[in-house]
Amino acid sequence: MKLAIIADVHSNLHALEAISKAIEDSAPDMIVCAGDIVGYGAFPNECCEEVNKLADHTVQGNHDVSALTGDTAWMNPYAAAASNWTSHEMSTRTRSFLGSLKTEERFEIPNLKATMCHGSPTSVEEYVYEEDSSETMLSVARCDLLILGHTHIPFVKRFPSGLIVNPGSVGQPRDRDPRASYALLDSESLRCTVHRVDYDIEAASDAILSAGLPTLLADRLFMGM
Repeated sequence: MKLAIIADVHSNLHALEAISKAIEDSAPDMIVCAGDIVGYGAFPNECCEEVNKLADHTVQGNHDVSALTGDTAWMNPYAAAASNWTSHEMSTRTRSFLGSLKTEERFEIPNLKATMCHGSPTSVEEYVYEEDSSETMLSVARCDLLILGHTHIPFVKRFPSGLIVNPGSVGQPRDRDPRASYALLDSESLRCTVHRVDYDIEAASDAILSAGLPTLLADRLFMGM
C-alpha cells in the first residue's frame, strides 16, 4: 500500500495544486494531511476545499486553531497578521471543515498502526525536529508509524519499533529548498521517501502581496526559510 503524506499547506494554493498533481501521478492508496492548512498564504478557502477532497485523514494544526479561535497571543507579528486576515476571510464552509478536525487521528494500513498529529503526541504547538525524535514518542503515541508536521522541515527517522515521518511543508518550506514537499510511504517495504515539487512561487508571492499580507511572507517563499 502506498501512503502519501502532506502537511503545512498554509493557504498556498499554487503549491498545493502542484503537489496534488504529483501525488496523483504517484497513484497512492491513501492520502493524509498533518495540519496547518491555513495561515500565511492567500487562499485559505480554496486550500481547505482541496484538502477536504484530497485527504482521507486530516488533523488540525496550530494555525488552523488560531484562525478558528482568534488567539494569536503566541504568534510573531507576521503570523498574527496572517491569522487575523485568514479568520476574516474564511467562509462558513471553511470554518465548519476546520472545526470538524481533531488534533490527533489514528488509522491502520497494512503492517502499520499510524498516529498523526501536527506538533507532537502531547502538544499541537511542540516542534519535533529529527534530532528531537525518539522511540519513546512511538510508545507514547501507541503506534509504529508517527506522522508529524509543524517544523516545515522533512525527515524520516527509523527506529526498531517503527518510523517517525515529517513530510515537510507544501506551502512554506523552511529547509532552504523552496520547492513544495511531500512524503510517500510503501507499507510493505517500509520505504519512505521525501519528494520535492516545483511550483509557481512568483504567483503565490504576488497573491500574498495583493491580499495585503506582510511582505516577509511573500519573500520567504523564494528562500525556502
